[in-house]
Amino acid sequence: MPHRAHLFSLRIAHALREACFTEPYGAPRFTRDLLAGITVGIIAIPLAMALAIASGVPPQYGLYTAIIAGFLIPLLGGSRFSISGPTAAFVVILYPIAQKYGLGGLLVASVMAGGILVVMALLRLGRLIEYIPEAVTLGFTAGIAVVIATLQIKDFLGLQLPDMPEHYLEKLWLLIQSLPDFYWPSFVVAAATLAIMLLWPLLKLPVPPHLPALIVGTLVALLLNQSGFLVDTIGSRFSYTLADGTTGFGIPPQLPQFEWPWLQAGANGESIQWNLRVLQDLLAAAFAIAMLGAIESLLCAVVLDGMSGKRHSANSELLGQGIANMITPFFGGITATAALARSAASIKAGAESPVAGIIHALVVLLGLVALAPLLAYLPMPAMAALLVMVAWGMSEAHKAVRLIKTAPRGDVWVFITCFALTVLFDMVIAITAGIVLAALLFMKEIAAMTHLDDVTVDETTIDKTKQLPENWRAFSIGGPLFFAAADRVFGELSTLCTEQQHIILSLKEVSLLDAGGLSALDKLIAKCEKNNTELILTDIPKQPLSTLAHANIKPIKGVLRFYLTLSEARRVVIEGH
Repeated sequence: MPHRAHLFSLRIAHALREACFTEPYGAPRFTRDLLAGITVGIIAIPLAMALAIASGVPPQYGLYTAIIAGFLIPLLGGSRFSISGPTAAFVVILYPIAQKYGLGGLLVASVMAGGILVVMALLRLGRLIEYIPEAVTLGFTAGIAVVIATLQIKDFLGLQLPDMPEHYLEKLWLLIQSLPDFYWPSFVVAAATLAIMLLWPLLKLPVPPHLPALIVGTLVALLLNQSGFLVDTIGSRFSYTLADGTTGFGIPPQLPQFEWPWLQAGANGESIQWNLRVLQDLLAAAFAIAMLGAIESLLCAVVLDGMSGKRHSANSELLGQGIANMITPFFGGITATAALARSAASIKAGAESPVAGIIHALVVLLGLVALAPLLAYLPMPAMAALLVMVAWGMSEAHKAVRLIKTAPRGDVWVFITCFALTVLFDMVIAITAGIVLAALLFMKEIAAMTHLDDVTVDETTIDKTKQLPENWRAFSIGGPLFFAAADRVFGELSTLCTEQQHIILSLKEVSLLDAGGLSALDKLIAKCEKNNTELILTDIPKQPLSTLAHANIKPIKGVLRFYLTLSEARRVVIEGH
């Protein structure tokens, strides 16, 4: 019963209550949360900026997201160890919105997505994540990773390109055409950063690799800049203007400010012209954001449960995610969800409760205020290299390769379909098509398991007087009789109605009879009545019997009879002759 309660519970701050109030919480546990929060907060600062840039907005909005949503989600949600903020999975959805509608459109879509998540929580839809096949999740995450990595080629190679085209193949073709013009200093910075990130884990030090990698990349960029080879940085790419008219480069060293999302600037700094078409576009994007946010946060919670041995409340987590995403955009934060890599790092650093996530947000806040001038020196090629590694991590390439090598052919096609559609079109189309394809293939496999066996001959006796008469045939159906299987099975039986005068049909191994199966059975009974063929049904399990009773299927003299068992029907038929 406690396990079931966790599955379906819905309450604000579920995880915080369970970890800090239901269980004893004292100084030792708080110390571990403090150290874990500081560790993950340091990790989150450059990641939040890089993901904001990849999403098409200035880096400070990623920090605002990590601060506001990173504080609210552990406070209000249902997973003890989830660390939330901007994530790579959202880039493919957020970037087109930012390009078309600017920051204002992005924030409004985030508010809408938060509302959808709250509705999902209230409808107790948290466990629906279990019905998304692994081939679908691996397909769209691998596709997202490819798109993110492709978008980083521009800064990785220092290519001077105008706005990227909307469609992936057009982006790729433009990048290929621009390769001869790559800027070698940018490539050197990116390559140095990437090399450190790849080699650092070999040292087995507790410091996460992207911190020393960014430091090395920044130092290489400074040396190149002093030598006259200018490398683009956050400070050279982004600027800001404060309320008092003060301007600066990089990130404004101030706390997130309250502002109505719909009053924020649209594309090219112009005000958004709100109309029904714009709201429809943003609502469609919000639905995609909410679906992906739900999948990401709940998959993360499941993985963290396995690492920690604890249980999360799926609906409470959706509620916390939804409320946070409704509030965060009012302070300039973009869409947030649980980040698996940061959450896993928190557990490895000793986190005990959601307090670690709250502390992580406060560390990011401190970094924004204290380190803003230094963060402006981070080179864009180094940030691109960081995102390439993030994309590689989220692609779960080892799982994808294993699925292709070992999974049934149908699952492989589902994976390929989701991957291709994510890259070429968008994630919503990919997930929808993937789930539909997976469902159809699953029904095909289940339908193939339903079989019709001829049991006319009683193999338990050699006495011919105890065998059915020549004008009688007996069959047994095994497997579910749903629409995809019933037409085939009852279709085979209906062909015998013109040849045989009597049929006994055992349903002993039929686990399910749905409306499609009932319709096919009605057609068989009608065929028997037309051809003067008698049909006897036996061994009817509870669910099919309930379906037949609900449909008011009754005996028809000379056409349809019912017996409890096949052996009883045999005995009656044999004795009748």
